[in-house]
Amino acid sequence: MESRYRLQKLLILKWLCYTLVLLLGAALQTTPHFLQIGAGKPIFLLPICMAVACIEDPYTGAWFGMAGGLIWDWTAGRVPGLLAIGMAGVCFFAGIAVILILRVNHMNFVLLAGSGTWLIVSMDFVFNYWMRGYVHPQVEYLTRVLPTVIFTAAISPFVMMLLKKINKKFQPEE
Repeated sequence: MESRYRLQKLLILKWLCYTLVLLLGAALQTTPHFLQIGAGKPIFLLPICMAVACIEDPYTGAWFGMAGGLIWDWTAGRVPGLLAIGMAGVCFFAGIAVILILRVNHMNFVLLAGSGTWLIVSMDFVFNYWMRGYVHPQVEYLTRVLPTVIFTAAISPFVMMLLKKINKKFQPEE
């Protein structure tokens, strides 16, 4: 049995590592032309927040997703709140799906991250392209949104492996 001080220290270090990974993901996501193929570029913040929701619990994951969404709103130059609310909902439901239906493995997480990315990026597309009356929004959807979903789903197992290692490293010994 470990002391209360050691348990608190492990918990603080674990969340500090999660936060550093989130900030690293924000830096990678905003780096120009990093892993960009055509107009599609992977999103790093969403799989990080969804992995935390799947590893920890849905409520904590929703708060972490809201923080990640606010960072994404801020770095993308969007009105603060839309991506934050969307990510909080997606992370909460991903955590619930893992508890009630799915096991946490790489294939299930790829499907969760792909569907969550599709929802968030499609919502962003509707509010920032389609409703503003851009010419030929379907071309923008096919050349930007769909490759982004595929690239994000492709990087999501690596994100899950990293966050599982962090979680395992800072688990208290029994």
